[in-house]
Amino acid sequence: MAVDPNGVIGVNNKLPWYYPSELKHFHQNNKLDMHVEAIYTHRIQCGEALEKILDYYIPKLLREKVVLAITSKIISVCQKRVIHKNAYSKEELIRKEASAIADTRYNPCGIHLTIKDDILIPSAGIDESNGDRMYTLYPKDVQKTAASVWSYLRRKHCIEHLGILITDSNITPMRLGVTGIALGWCGFEPHYSYIGKPDLYNNPLQVTQVNLLDALATSAVLVMGEGAEQTPLAIIRNAPKIRFLTRLPTIEEEKSVKISMQEDLYSPLFMELGG
Repeated sequence: MAVDPNGVIGVNNKLPWYYPSELKHFHQNNKLDMHVEAIYTHRIQCGEALEKILDYYIPKLLREKVVLAITSKIISVCQKRVIHKNAYSKEELIRKEASAIADTRYNPCGIHLTIKDDILIPSAGIDESNGDRMYTLYPKDVQKTAASVWSYLRRKHCIEHLGILITDSNITPMRLGVTGIALGWCGFEPHYSYIGKPDLYNNPLQVTQVNLLDALATSAVLVMGEGAEQTPLAIIRNAPKIRFLTRLPTIEEEKSVKISMQEDLYSPLFMELGG
């Protein structure tokens, strides 16, 4: 073992690392730096046309091989998927909207754990924040909406390669705080597979696939924010591992982003919701 003047440890007197100057050259020749830019908008009102909102705010930011992230809340607002709090209690709405609801005999947070559109999520995705005395429900036909936005923007702006993400925030079991999740997408492959590729010791990887949809959604949700930022859109540039498509996702590709409850690693914990 050897140590160079900068303190880097090597093996058998051979340092298997790039020197700083070589790393700089490597990064300059491999433009891997991803950039996420949030887009400030006016306060979106119930029933506005989503296409008009996009036409106003994003033309100067669109270019080849970017991903446009749209928070699901403004899609719901455009679809008039909002209900005044005086009309229903939140619990009534949850029971109307959820596909399944966990047993509430033990509910330390006072929040219902539910399944909605094959996603494990609190309160069937019903949101009280930024609603002005209104509940915001999950958008309808979210995958069709992503495909419609993709087709519209490609045609109008003569762009061949474009990604669309419809995002929301969600929680992870046994972790505090929210991250992002993709409810719908279009324009790129949803996974990056490492299966068959070598690891550091040249052993072929057996099962690892990167969930690009939720990884990108988390980056976008972080930048767009959860409070009064008023930035419901984001442009993602230079995202790594993305393979753009010039067609709509197939039915098989749409199904591939989800896994059945029976096959899920966490199935012993929540089979009571739908099993």
